[in-house]
Parts: sequence; C-alpha cells; structure tokens
Amino acid sequence: MKDGELTSVLTAVGPRLRALRLERGTTLADLSESTGISASTLSRLESGLRKPTLELLLPLAKAYGVQLDELVDAPETGDPRVHARPIQRHGMTIIPLTRYSGGLHAFKQILPPGLGGSAPELQTHEGYEWMYILSGRLRLYLGEHELVLVAGEAAEFDTRTPHAFTCVGPEPVEFLSLYGTQGERMHVRARPGGGG
Repeated sequence: MKDGELTSVLTAVGPRLRALRLERGTTLADLSESTGISASTLSRLESGLRKPTLELLLPLAKAYGVQLDELVDAPETGDPRVHARPIQRHGMTIIPLTRYSGGLHAFKQILPPGLGGSAPELQTHEGYEWMYILSGRLRLYLGEHELVLVAGEAAEFDTRTPHAFTCVGPEPVEFLSLYGTQGERMHVRARPGGGG
C-alpha cells in the first residue's frame, strides 16, 4: 500500500467508527466502559485527532463484534463470505449477515420464548426495518398495534414508531431483519390484522 493510500485509509477510520457507534445506538461512555478506552480518546479517534492504532482498534472491533478489517476498510481479498460471529444482546442471539460499512444491514435473530415479558418496553430510533419470520411466532408491538407474525410473513416499519417484539409460544422465533439507518425500504409488506 502506498503512502497516499495508507493516509486515506487511516483518515477514513474515525468517521467509520463514529457512524458505527451511532448506528448501534452506543454512547461514548458506554463504549469506554466496554473497551477500557477513555471517552476523550474515543472522541479524538472518531474526529481524526488521534491516530488509530491496533491497541485502540482491537478492543473496538471486539466491542462491535466486527472484523478488524471492517473498521479500517481493508482492501478486498477476493473472498465474498461474511464471517458472522453471533452477538448475545438482551438474551437474544443476533447474527450479522452483512458488513457494517453503511447502507442496509442484514441480521438473523433468534428470540427465545419468554423473553421480553408480557409488556415489553417500546423503543424508538432512526431508521427503517424489514423482518421476515423463518420459524416460530413473533409478537410485534408497533405503536398502538399488536401483530402476531408466523413463518413466511414479513413486516416493515419506520423505527421512529415505538416498537418491540417478543416470542409467542414455547419455541424460539427465528427471523431475518434488514435495517437501514437512512430509511431504506423493502417492497414486501405484511397485512395487519391477520388478513389473507
């Protein structure tokens, strides 16, 4: 890699780290706690005032559950496979199916029975989500609506609408989720109210 290319790659790391943190809804304080890197160092790294080093990038890659080359946008090696590492979050298993470099992100999610309780806390954030149920039954709380989705059904919604989901029944629910921070939309819709 030539000096100009190296400088360009290093300059792009800060904005990529910031975008990834915002996309995940993580604060500098939360990230500092999980990585052991001070919030001020993380801030300087994101703004480009601190040069990225392996000592800083390795704990960040681990905290985000991504490969190191994704943080630095390493040149393609010719291998198109995504090496997914499952993430455990709030009792749910999340398997990233795409790289975190912008645009739509795909995940396979496995939600065990009984998680979320009978009245889960509704969340809001920027973006748009599309989900497709692979197996099991998922209860989707969306604003004032409550829908039960079964295998083969899909739903899409603006994530600024208060939402949450839980597993219905004794079996885990597995679903694919496509998420875009800029409001990217799919064109498949589930019909509310269990209509045909």
